[in-house]
Amino acid sequence: MSHQIDPDKSIVSIKRFLSTRLSQSGLTGFVVGLSGGLDSAVSAALAVEAVGREKVFGVLMPYRTSSESSIHDATVHAHQLGIEFQTVDISPMIDAYFGQIDETARLRAGNKMARERMSILFDIAHKMNRLVLGTGNRTEICLGYTTWYGDSACSVNPIGELYKSDVRKIARTLRVPPAIIAKHPTADLWVGQTDEGEIGMTYERIDQLLTLIIDRGITSQSDIEQAGFKRAEIDRVVSLVNRNAFKRRLADVAPLGRGGIPEHVTLH
Repeated sequence: MSHQIDPDKSIVSIKRFLSTRLSQSGLTGFVVGLSGGLDSAVSAALAVEAVGREKVFGVLMPYRTSSESSIHDATVHAHQLGIEFQTVDISPMIDAYFGQIDETARLRAGNKMARERMSILFDIAHKMNRLVLGTGNRTEICLGYTTWYGDSACSVNPIGELYKSDVRKIARTLRVPPAIIAKHPTADLWVGQTDEGEIGMTYERIDQLLTLIIDRGITSQSDIEQAGFKRAEIDRVVSLVNRNAFKRRLADVAPLGRGGIPEHVTLH
């Protein structure tokens, strides 16, 4: 079985998924956070392809230290897609809680920003009678490189089975602006922060390793090393996959012997 995705076929499948889920929900469209990054740009473009620009609403949610270039890229892409959007400055909410953010509070503040943004998206979605569109890719989901109940929370996720390198391929097919495709991935949590800098590996390298371990089921350390990966790289990725497994499931419930709750109840 091939583990390489075909961009055109993937786009068709994702469009079908989004249109079906929206129809099943009985709601009127999607709300998506636009960061100026690759994942949100691709998610928004896929939604427009699936249900039309009038049913996709974008929200820019910068903090006062957010990159001006990211805000610019998000705005340019929203105009290119022809979708309506608004900007919600989250600085007052974050500063009211933290006061001053120093080195010791940067990660906490970043998590707070991610949850604040998702809270805003769900509120706007409620007001507009819409679904919140996810923007998390498979690489981030595997590594747990997300904020629990922050950017990992959504109603539907169009790109959750696409590795970061896959998202980049699809972005080219969808004609996402080159400036967005070329930029270094970042959560824009603080000045100079990049995803690859924090993880310590390039996404291309991570995706190749995850494909071996997750998709092809190769778990022999020696076999993976023979494929060209250093032990430190393997240990880093595997530790993140294992340590952040809790982010890939709902909160644990104390077991009392009762069965699971069915997704649907059908009366006869």
